[in-house]
Amino acid sequence: MTLAFIAALSYLIAAGLLARGVDKDLHGRAWLVPAVVGVATHAAAHATAWQASGSPDLHFFAALSLVGLGMAALTTLYGANGRMAALGVLVFPIAAVVVLAYSARGHVPASPLDWRLQLHAWCALLAYATLGIAAVLALFLWAQERALRRREFKGWLRALPPLTELESLLFRTIGVGFVLLTATLLTGVLFVENLFAQHLVHKTVLSVLSWLAFGALLLGRWRRGWRGAVAVRWTLGAMALLMLAFFGSQFVLEMVLKRV
Repeated sequence: MTLAFIAALSYLIAAGLLARGVDKDLHGRAWLVPAVVGVATHAAAHATAWQASGSPDLHFFAALSLVGLGMAALTTLYGANGRMAALGVLVFPIAAVVVLAYSARGHVPASPLDWRLQLHAWCALLAYATLGIAAVLALFLWAQERALRRREFKGWLRALPPLTELESLLFRTIGVGFVLLTATLLTGVLFVENLFAQHLVHKTVLSVLSWLAFGALLLGRWRRGWRGAVAVRWTLGAMALLMLAFFGSQFVLEMVLKRV
């Protein structure tokens, strides 16, 4: 079995164990072992491909897979600390799909990047992963508020922390992601020769718009106490802009225009 297949299978086992344990408050830790195996083999799949080709791969499917890896690793850390293991019900299947997509596509060697561009790329991938977790937290927050308003006290609610704690975790995650996104934009300004070149202009503009949206959300939280549905809408809207910034433009360039 390939490393990617082992990673995907491990992720799905972890997600299945978590889903089965929803009605039991997710106190069990059986899911943790396959989750750790999934993260480790997922990382190894990229590392061995990079070692074999002598260069990292940051093309569309590789970058998507790395973001999935980051989200899975953060979910495992959250869950291991006893907080929000329920994230894995959504995140682990996503990670499984993207690592298999990367494996099916194959490693695409890229031109060597100097340390400055590598720093920019890693800041971007970490920002996407962290803010991707924030988007999943926003979905949980929306579902929890909706269920409570309708007085639908289902078993899965017990797998989530209280509403105020979930909301606090959401904004802390957004805060970390915002710092990473700021670092991404700063390293881009400093190290990328022409951020407004034809193939980068859409990525740059959408990234800045996403940064402004996340910044406005954090400011609104601080100054006006934004929460609930407002926080969910801003988070998902800002994340949509960020996904379009890289993955939308990269998809068009690589999959449609065939420019690698």
